[in-house]
Amino acid sequence: MQTIDNDFIEDLLMTTTHHYLNFFTSLGRVYRLKAYEIPEAGRTARGTAIVNILQLAPEEKITAMIPIKEYDSEKNLFMVTKKGIVKKTSMMDFSNIRKKGLAAINLRSDDELIEVKVTDKDSEIFLVTKQGICIRFKETDVRSTGRSSMGVIGMNLSDEDEIIGMQLQSQGDSLLIVSENGLGKRTYLNEFNVQNRGGKGIKCYKVTEKTGNVVGVKSVTDENEIIM
Repeated sequence: MQTIDNDFIEDLLMTTTHHYLNFFTSLGRVYRLKAYEIPEAGRTARGTAIVNILQLAPEEKITAMIPIKEYDSEKNLFMVTKKGIVKKTSMMDFSNIRKKGLAAINLRSDDELIEVKVTDKDSEIFLVTKQGICIRFKETDVRSTGRSSMGVIGMNLSDEDEIIGMQLQSQGDSLLIVSENGLGKRTYLNEFNVQNRGGKGIKCYKVTEKTGNVVGVKSVTDENEIIM
């Protein structure tokens, strides 16, 4: 069962009680709450089950949470799916979300939405897969489409591979990549050349029996502290 705690929102997402919290799910839907609609809880509290706040389907899971104070026509919401499909939609398309939620992206039956970022025309996108492949491309390679569209190929994946994370060049100066057996490495962003959207990418992490598959990626700086 997924839970959410008000301290988590205040500390990690840097919101105020007047922010809109946009919840994106694995099924490609988006729900919205005002931050003050989430019950207050102490620092050590377990939190409130998200199904008690949002009208989620039984198999639906929250995969991204975006705080928005004001909807900006110059900003986009950039989405990526497990199968490497990407989609860019104007933030204004999400300014009026019903209580029951709205479709944010049209998904194939074997796919799911895994991450969403706020972008602008100057953003560069990094996609990383569980087999340690990364691609970097410009946001402008993806034209903006409406909420009900499916999106386009962001990365051409090999059999059995899938996207595990998306980061932006503005979030740090290096990529921290971590595998399921607890190993990790950090690589400067300038070591990744910009490619065209839809390419196969390049090797960024050597996956072995010792490392296990890649499970996480974050853009970081030297000043960041990491919790795993």
